[in-house]
Amino acid sequence: MERKFHVFIDIPSELEAALIGLPLPTWELDGSFVAKATMERYRIELAATPRFEETTATLRHALTGKGGGYAVLRLGNLAKALGSDDRFLRLATGFAAGVAVPFSPFPRWPLWKDIGVKVDKDPGKSSGIGYNAFHMDLVNAGLPPDYTTLLCVRPDPLGGGPSILSDAHAAVARLSENCRALLAESAYHYGTFFDLFGVGEEYKPFPILDGEPGEGFVRFTAKMLARSELGQAHADAARELAEELVRGQVSFMLQPGDYLIVNQRRFLHGREALHSGQENVPVSDRRLLLQLFLRAGTGDGSAE
Repeated sequence: MERKFHVFIDIPSELEAALIGLPLPTWELDGSFVAKATMERYRIELAATPRFEETTATLRHALTGKGGGYAVLRLGNLAKALGSDDRFLRLATGFAAGVAVPFSPFPRWPLWKDIGVKVDKDPGKSSGIGYNAFHMDLVNAGLPPDYTTLLCVRPDPLGGGPSILSDAHAAVARLSENCRALLAESAYHYGTFFDLFGVGEEYKPFPILDGEPGEGFVRFTAKMLARSELGQAHADAARELAEELVRGQVSFMLQPGDYLIVNQRRFLHGREALHSGQENVPVSDRRLLLQLFLRAGTGDGSAE
């Protein structure tokens, strides 16, 4: 049964007008994280705009309040006015900084990483054209990002690729006690781990249920079912979780300027397949998202 709860947050018109004329400075990095001086500068300048504090409070509550865990900030009008250039990305970074600390775990990529469409890529990957099953990002990192965020520059022009999300802890709660016990054992592994910053050491093997019941990460990626050698009992338990995630999913299409923020301690995410015929779409017209990760500070990422 599809769960109907999700949050879309519109930007008040007076805030939009103020932000269009607000030239935030270029961010600076301290290692892989946005520097404290940049965070403070953004906070001061954005706090002076009408209803910014109110909007970010609504955003934080949607992400960390009871029953929440993700939100879509609708920045479409700002995207239309500014395009997807640096000025717009600074504003999006400013909103993100109102939630937690933006960072890039990939030293070879900029702060905002492009996720385009490659027809010759593994279809199940984020830049592939197929179904991208439920997962958390950097599942095998000792310190995964607390939030993963996706900014839509262009949706699939052929109409495919809606985002899917599912409440991981609600899915776990519907499983049997025996199944949950198996998921709590350090018997799972997936993927490679190299050249990463700010996410700790590799965690291998790891438990899917990492922490107290209803808290912490649900370290799951459906890809492990086909691409990792797992014992039968542990694979079956993970498969049951995958089925519950699908049973409880919500889905929606991101529009240009929509900014999806996911609390990885609560929700897992993925994407339905893109529409067939991607090979006939010019690369410059294909679906394009920009990804940014966030690290929660003290007191962030927990229930209000």
